[in-house]
Amino acid sequence: MSPDARLLLLALLAVVALIVLIARLRLHPFIALVVVSLALGAVAGMPLGTVAGAFQEGVGATLGVIAVVVGLGTMLGKMMAESGGATRIATTLIARFGEGRVHWAIMFVAFIVGIPVFFQVGFVLLVPLVFTIGRRTGMSLVKIGIPLVAGLSVVHGMVPPHPAAMLAVVAYKADVGRAILWSLIVGLPTAALAGPIYASWVAPRIRLPAENPMAAQLEGTVRETMPSFWVAVVTVLIPVILMLGASAADVASGATSPLRRVADFVGSPIVSLLVALLVSFWTLGVREGFGRRTILAWTNDCLAPTASIILIIGAGGGFNRVLIASGVGDAIARVAMGSHASPLLLAWTIAALIRVATGSATVAMTTAAGIVAPIAAAVPGTHPELLVLATGAGSLVLSHVNDSGFWLTKEFFGMTVPQTLATWTVAETIIGVAGLAFTLIAATIIG
Repeated sequence: MSPDARLLLLALLAVVALIVLIARLRLHPFIALVVVSLALGAVAGMPLGTVAGAFQEGVGATLGVIAVVVGLGTMLGKMMAESGGATRIATTLIARFGEGRVHWAIMFVAFIVGIPVFFQVGFVLLVPLVFTIGRRTGMSLVKIGIPLVAGLSVVHGMVPPHPAAMLAVVAYKADVGRAILWSLIVGLPTAALAGPIYASWVAPRIRLPAENPMAAQLEGTVRETMPSFWVAVVTVLIPVILMLGASAADVASGATSPLRRVADFVGSPIVSLLVALLVSFWTLGVREGFGRRTILAWTNDCLAPTASIILIIGAGGGFNRVLIASGVGDAIARVAMGSHASPLLLAWTIAALIRVATGSATVAMTTAAGIVAPIAAAVPGTHPELLVLATGAGSLVLSHVNDSGFWLTKEFFGMTVPQTLATWTVAETIIGVAGLAFTLIAATIIG
């Protein structure tokens, strides 16, 4: 067996081992991820002295941002929930779209909110709406939640100026305006298929537990007086507005401009969420008649259920880093390069394989774009904007236990690993396959 084939087989066995340990043997996901990560590094031939270090680096790199984002986002969600802000937004959406179409509304909201923010930020901002709408309508959290993650995922991988998509735009030297236009044409029907349409089919087949600790913390409270719709919307959109401002400043200002430095600072995920949380203390707290002790109690109470989530996400990042350090990502790239496929199919295939191996859409897009860009430049008639879409679609396919999004979805919605594979993983795969299909159709139209 060749070294590359051996690495790929070991990666596959590691994923299977994780699923068996968690789903069949009922081992806690955090412990299973630690055990399998260390075992994979040792068996794959990494120096034993570096295995634990690689795992620790992965945990640190993942939690360096996500732990703070989850913490701040959960506090903001608690403010939205307890003040009645989430209930106000939910009742307004239900009234405008009707109960039967509210999952479509969630998809469009996620698509818009997700453009300037990272997936994890958009998730923690909007998940209180899922819980609130689920309680008020009796609709399954799966039917509402999958459109949420589908809208956020499509934007994360395929729509500039989102950072992941912009990496591919730069690598392929694509036109940003045309890339955005085609990403909307391809992305919206892709999100619809993976979100509301698939969720409507799979939701009756998924039975969630009656008790959900995160829903109990974040679902909206019914009060006689609640914040106005626009106060609640503007408060929750502050991170989006600040991040859009940072993107606009990056385009309009020079790299040394003081305006750009300030905009980049306040538009970072952590700072923008912190600003929104501090503003919510006034708009959703003091302004609505709640005292400082009450607000402090809310922000304390909501953090307890996030401890397990943060540990699991961190361990997933450690597993991701061990996969990369062991050479699995490089092995996949070499195998895909030997296929001699068209640039669009090659970009999708390399991104998809690296995504499956590493769990990171950003790593998959960056690696695939770096490999395919010189090949595409030598092939006449290749449209760089469509290469961005093909790479983005491939970077989203078949997300599983090495992806933080998998664990966020599982833990917040209280699903088992098999249920998460049947919902999140399938939805992400639909995005990857449908995104490629629509991109190929666009290629035939452009000619």
